[in-house]
Amino acid sequence: MNIPKEQENKIEELQLIEQNIQNLLVQKQRFQTELIEVENALIELNKPKCSPYKVINGVMFAAKPEELKKELTSKKEVINIRLKNIEKQEQELRKKADTLQREVLKELKR
Repeated sequence: MNIPKEQENKIEELQLIEQNIQNLLVQKQRFQTELIEVENALIELNKPKCSPYKVINGVMFAAKPEELKKELTSKKEVINIRLKNIEKQEQELRKKADTLQREVLKELKR
């Protein structure tokens, strides 16, 4: 089957978009894992008689629970913002891929 150059370009673009979506999904999974870790740490900090430690460059230091809560809460907010941005990018790419796929299929059916 002889595919016009324009269609080949659209197919290549579609493949590139799919790769970008896969990359976003990997990032999203990493952030979701990090979010779970932060949430679990916050739960542990709320337990009575908690003596938290913080690891900095491989060295463990005693930390004040309130400061650690503040830091983890801030980190959680940043992760949530990043996740929302990734989800927004993913939706935009999926819409673009869907449109392109329809165009390619429409042209190939001719």
